Amino acid sequence: MRRTGTTRRGALTATGAIAMGAVLAGCGDGADESGGRKGSSPADARTASDSASAVRAETSLRKKAAGVSASLLGQYENVLAAHPATAAGLTPLRDAVRAHVQALAPGGGASLEFVRTRPAGSPPEAVKALAAGERRASAAHTAALLDAPPELARLLASVAAAASAHSYLLTELAKETKA
Repeated sequence: MRRTGTTRRGALTATGAIAMGAVLAGCGDGADESGGRKGSSPADARTASDSASAVRAETSLRKKAAGVSASLLGQYENVLAAHPATAAGLTPLRDAVRAHVQALAPGGGASLEFVRTRPAGSPPEAVKALAAGERRASAAHTAALLDAPPELARLLASVAAAASAHSYLLTELAKETKA
């Protein structure tokens, strides 16, 4: 079955054509018909506006994704505080989620503040709740892929995959955890 849509080769060809057009358009002397210098065109203003809008959209997506992961990190902290016996299994996963929050945050850093609450139930129930949280985080990051620019989409896909793996590991850990 042949793939439809934009391919990498097609995208590179289009980019090369656009670049060549820009080079050829820049070969003029910069003077308009009246002998004056060219000013910025409405197209330049639209491009700058589109670029600023894209940056705002990416920042918004990053904040939302970092918030999802920060909430999950808060859940980990709460379970670890309430059930210290789960630390051996949860600490590496919690540290990975912390790294996700920092990677997703706009500007590469984030405030890691969250509300501390006591998780309900026994240690196995708390670990199962963490697994459900990881599944929700994976779904949220996967849904955000649709609106993300390519670089952020790759990061979101990676974080979503990690959350899915964490969910599986937590489900297995819940089976082994004693009440």
